[in-house]
Amino acid sequence: MRVADYKDLRVYRLAFESAMEIFELGKRFPSEEKFSLTDQIRRSSRSVCTNIAEAWRKRRYEAAFVSKLSDSDGEAAETEVHLDFALRCGYLTPEKHASLRDHYGHICGQLTKMMDDSGSWCGTGCELREMPAQYFVGASEREEGKSVEASERDPVSYARRSSRSSRSPRSDSPKTPKEAR
Repeated sequence: MRVADYKDLRVYRLAFESAMEIFELGKRFPSEEKFSLTDQIRRSSRSVCTNIAEAWRKRRYEAAFVSKLSDSDGEAAETEVHLDFALRCGYLTPEKHASLRDHYGHICGQLTKMMDDSGSWCGTGCELREMPAQYFVGASEREEGKSVEASERDPVSYARRSSRSSRSPRSDSPKTPKEAR
């Protein structure tokens, strides 16, 4: 299955929706938590998504891909800890806490699978491989979840975007001894 955008990944969708749910819940946290727990849980939950996006763009380099997925996994674990504090402080109901912990458990599991199977996600040379459909949101799911507007963007293939790497050297860059002659 050819996918042009990280927003079609199930793990990204779940992370995004969970981060938005945390944002809404954080509005009800006490004002004295504004610069501590509220800020930290929002930042870590959003970082899960941003690191998935970065990993997607770095699929050409397996080590970079795995590194960004690992960062995302770490941010998801941090979010779980913040959820535990929010429960213990009485800012979340046990049911909401259990639901969000379950979401982040699934997110961490999917990220681990992607890291373990990184070779099938990353291409060699200029090639990017196609992935099994199980990792991606189907057309019917895409229509249901319009909160992530991936369908409005012009899908540009990663290979075409990365063709910018053939830039000429900057004019102010130091010359090598051979070029100086």
